[in-house]
Amino acid sequence: MTLEAIKYNGKLQILNQLLLPTETQYEDILSVEDGWNAIKAMKVRGAPAIAIVGVLSLAVELSPKKFESKDDLKNMIQEKLKYLTTARPTAVNMTEAANRLSTLIHVVCDDPTSTVESIRERYMQEAVDMLAKDVADNKSMGHHGAKSVLQQCDADEKVRILTHCNTGTLATAGYGTALGVIRALHELGKLERAYCTETRPYNQGARLTAYEFVHDEIPATLIVDSAVAMAMKEKKLSAVVVGADRVVANGDTANKIGTYQLAISAKHHGIPFYVAAPTTSIDLNLASGKDIVIEERSTKELTTVRGMRVAPDITCWNPAFDVTPADLITGGIVTEHGVFKPEELKDKLMGYSNKKLKSSED
Repeated sequence: MTLEAIKYNGKLQILNQLLLPTETQYEDILSVEDGWNAIKAMKVRGAPAIAIVGVLSLAVELSPKKFESKDDLKNMIQEKLKYLTTARPTAVNMTEAANRLSTLIHVVCDDPTSTVESIRERYMQEAVDMLAKDVADNKSMGHHGAKSVLQQCDADEKVRILTHCNTGTLATAGYGTALGVIRALHELGKLERAYCTETRPYNQGARLTAYEFVHDEIPATLIVDSAVAMAMKEKKLSAVVVGADRVVANGDTANKIGTYQLAISAKHHGIPFYVAAPTTSIDLNLASGKDIVIEERSTKELTTVRGMRVAPDITCWNPAFDVTPADLITGGIVTEHGVFKPEELKDKLMGYSNKKLKSSED
């Protein structure tokens, strides 16, 4: 059975990831408010999945509504999309989707031949198309990333990869970003073993990544977060591959808290460090990591586990993400277009964007 974090056939359901691995429960998302709450509570998480669920939650809410005019419909779409970006602001995919769809709907609405129904249908189709595009992009990233990793190893050598947090099917529409690279290596018969961190405080690695590895029969070992330096020293790792919630113009990358220290340790041990991120996770509007807003979450995530207190009443600092400087991303940034050094990322992506624009004009 294929894992699915998001199910949509006119009706939207998400797999409540807070209950994994002990319980598999799908929850209905009936409105934008349901989508916002599920994202905020981390019932669904992972930058690509957040955007897809957010956009589809609006599609569900739009479907039965009646509108007096095209402007009423346009205004609702734009207001609801803007609201969805506030659930978890560090992950850029929701903002990218909101900006792209708001602009599109504005253009479509200005077309004198458009109607309320044609605008609604266009939004619904754009939302549905995000599912297939995400899977296709992830498989392309997996191919490019696996090829790059293998180029740095002996031809007959199987590789060992360390990853952090969860970047697989549960964080996307399917296949995964960093886990997509690992999946591609496994499919090629070139993966000896994957190592995943537990990823405190929500244990996405222990609960979700380990769950995916076991489900898909990928050889893997779970380690505690504080064992990563020792693993790099003792386990002959070929590369570290992580995901991203936001990559900015200079290549600095925001990802799950703990990524920065992995990158520092990888550089010390001479292990290539890769970031796997679709272009929807790349924000060329921000110059450097200093400009990224870092979400801070409740102290309860540190002091309690499933409602049971495990720490005294103490002041806590709980940033959900950290920023890895571009110079620590030594392997490259893996996108659906290829693997690029951080310093060349902006020019390469602008080149692809210009080619796409010229193609559409032709």
